[in-house]
Amino acid sequence: METGTALWSFALVVGLLTITPGLDTALVLRTSAVGHRRRAWGVVLGIQAGTFAWGALTSLGVTALLTASHVAYEVLRWAGAAYLVWMGVRMLAETMRRGVPAVADDDEAALGADSLPAGFRQGALTNLLNPKVGAFYVAVLPQFIPPGAGQFTTGVLLTSVHVALGLSWSTALIACARALRTWLRRPGARRLMDRVTGTVIAGFGIRLALSD
Repeated sequence: METGTALWSFALVVGLLTITPGLDTALVLRTSAVGHRRRAWGVVLGIQAGTFAWGALTSLGVTALLTASHVAYEVLRWAGAAYLVWMGVRMLAETMRRGVPAVADDDEAALGADSLPAGFRQGALTNLLNPKVGAFYVAVLPQFIPPGAGQFTTGVLLTSVHVALGLSWSTALIACARALRTWLRRPGARRLMDRVTGTVIAGFGIRLALSD
């Protein structure tokens, strides 16, 4: 397999993975929809930084140690599950409070300050505490590294393709969320969106906790 073929093939695989609705999509959409644009971009950059870290560590062979160590994997899995469930339940709890305002004054309590660093921390933690991302890279990335090519250099190059696709897709998500912001600022729509997003995030956490 030539490097060019490997890049296109890998782009197809991770491209389909990127546009599949999931935890990252829900988090980016919700953060952007409430008007926290800086925080939404922070979430995006944090998620992609986590993806790049997993890819780089896989290229170095470090994440193979994680998948080989049952204890390390379990610790990371339970930490990730607890974080996701906490975040989802907190979001759901906010929707149960009476008198949720149309402009969402409670967003600071639910999501934190509208700042790039705060969003970056949230996105990075969500990604780095998910050992399944590391397991995916360990299983998939080596298959796209051509024989004789530098493992670390090619692995980082392939990961960069994934990051670029993720940034492009997130840009589209943020644009869509902002276009629907007027509708999403209605109390009923906001509660519905928060309940769906909170359920998705908590559901991912529970699934991660119950997975083998």
